[in-house]
Amino acid sequence: MKKVAVIVAGGAGVRMNTSLPKQFLLLEGKPVLYYTINTFLKAYDDMNIILVLPEEYIGAGQEIIDAYFDYGRIQITAGGGTRFHSVQNGLKLVEEESVVFVHDGVRCLLSTDLIHRCYEAAVEFGSAIPVIDSRDSVRILKEDDNEAIDRNIVKLVQTPQTFHSKILLPAFTIDHKEKFTDEATVVEAFGLKVHLVEGEVNNIKITQPMDLLIAEKIMSPE
Repeated sequence: MKKVAVIVAGGAGVRMNTSLPKQFLLLEGKPVLYYTINTFLKAYDDMNIILVLPEEYIGAGQEIIDAYFDYGRIQITAGGGTRFHSVQNGLKLVEEESVVFVHDGVRCLLSTDLIHRCYEAAVEFGSAIPVIDSRDSVRILKEDDNEAIDRNIVKLVQTPQTFHSKILLPAFTIDHKEKFTDEATVVEAFGLKVHLVEGEVNNIKITQPMDLLIAEKIMSPE
């Protein structure tokens, strides 16, 4: 089945203390976004990419594509005011029945194995949401108090969140709500359940300066 990765890279560099959006920061001499795109292209020869960027950084994204990739497999579109609207813009370019991966552009250390697991589960179950166990104790806040909960029933959600296009595209026709923090919550609001798959501890999201140092260590452990 056709495979499309919608890579959402609309974030700013606020928590990185830089004016340059984190997806364009250098990691081992190349932009963070390079590694994300490269892994998806390596995962399947028939993978196509829809890259969603802030409108003012489309030119910078095009420069990365021109420098490193076959532009025939990559399209760029502008993001929206929220993640929901950015994904919605990307999905407008999905024209054929497909398995669609929606991935954070700054989760640049995912593996091709994870992409394969998500694809296979989405073909079988219609969706695949990668999750990992919580290593920390967890507490839930209440109005005037807080309460510990069993961390064994807590999962930390990652991307690529992967769906059959017959599920994802209709789900994104509903109205945006503040509770939509990822694609799984949108699909659930549409009335469908999602299927969880094992994620990867190294599939971190680059949001703060420390994350770049961690990513460099993971890439060059020696």
